[in-house]
Amino acid sequence: MVRSLHREFVHAGSDVVLAFTYYGHREKMRLIGKEHLLEPMNKNALRMARQVADETGTLMAGNICNTNVFDPADPSSAEKVRNMFKEQIEWAVEEGADYIVAERFDNLAEAKLALECIKQYGKGLPAVVTMIVLRDPVTIDGVPVNDALKQLAAAGADVVGFNCGRGPATMLPLLEAAKGEIQVPLAAIPVPYRTNDEHPNFMSFKTETGGNAYPLELEPHLCTRFDIAEFGSKARQLGVQYLGVCCGNSPHYLRALAEAVGRRPAASKYSPDMSKHYAFGTDDTLSKTYLEASQKF
Repeated sequence: MVRSLHREFVHAGSDVVLAFTYYGHREKMRLIGKEHLLEPMNKNALRMARQVADETGTLMAGNICNTNVFDPADPSSAEKVRNMFKEQIEWAVEEGADYIVAERFDNLAEAKLALECIKQYGKGLPAVVTMIVLRDPVTIDGVPVNDALKQLAAAGADVVGFNCGRGPATMLPLLEAAKGEIQVPLAAIPVPYRTNDEHPNFMSFKTETGGNAYPLELEPHLCTRFDIAEFGSKARQLGVQYLGVCCGNSPHYLRALAEAVGRRPAASKYSPDMSKHYAFGTDDTLSKTYLEASQKF
């Protein structure tokens, strides 16, 4: 199933097969009682990603991420996190990753530690480091996000930017503010949800009864493929070079994103052609009876 998902996303336009090791670190595995599966799970995920990348002529990326235990005031936590990053990076190198993604950091100090570990243990592999931005454009350790990206770029990240949390509408202002400020390629990987000024990230959505919609009741807030396409077009105009879709992604979103930036992936063969629709189409051979009836829908 995992290999099939990888193939489907490549078919939809992805240039990269990202190993499914997000949250596959020691702390999360401990929390769910699966720490004994840590190494085989990571290696199997990396091997499957490498296999599909080789089949399809795409890149394969290893992945490390936020740990939720990092505390800059506690040196022992930093050492614990360093060891967690180290083992995942070394497994990614061992299994043939082309680069390493370090993602979804809300704390600049932890993002810097992740980058430092990639530099130290990654055998020269490029590093893509992305931050999540919550309600305010400031990291939880008090650094304006543009300054955070600059610091990561200065520390040697090959690509920096934003992922997760924000949907297209609330990520675009971040990209506009970062335009021209960052001297390495900029990444933009929003979630496919209709975030807005009131709810700038998808973790702030509420249900009709006032509960938390995140993470299990987000469907009412989903974007359309056209929202994603519009985001891709605007991000490309801003000079963003590294594009994707984060939590909630689906192949039809990725296909729309690829097409919006001028690509025609294999899956474009199956993109809908509304000109042939029986009620809303424009094809001259369509029945006028049904076209007229559509005015009464």
